[in-house]
Amino acid sequence: MKIIGLDVGSKTIGVAVSDELGWTAQGITTIKWDENEINSADDQLKEIIDEHHIGKAVIGLPKNMNGSIGERGEMSINYAKHIEEVLNIPTVLWDERLTTMAAERVLLEADMSRKKRKKVIDKMAAVMILQGYLDQKI
Repeated sequence: MKIIGLDVGSKTIGVAVSDELGWTAQGITTIKWDENEINSADDQLKEIIDEHHIGKAVIGLPKNMNGSIGERGEMSINYAKHIEEVLNIPTVLWDERLTTMAAERVLLEADMSRKKRKKVIDKMAAVMILQGYLDQKI
């Protein structure tokens, strides 16, 4: 069973997918969406879920550094419920503290330009969220 990883932001959703064995995460795309219209990414996500035969979603949960859940975290919790109801797959919320910063560091070390980093940062964060979940399962 493949697993999809999502880094849900206010304007974009980074998407990663695991291999069939659940060992590695690969970045797929970044979907533009409007968080005020929760359905705005449903069609694109459904297409990815069907194409890759996804059985579960891991959604990044942005916690505050003290472990509490703020406004962005509440939005991710609501989005996870939406995914379960609309796309009919179970979800897991995964602590994503520092994943965007870690993704930025990796891209900087790869000497990627700011313009290119901006295009792939959310997809890279989704990879790190999903890979963290996969590594914990081993």
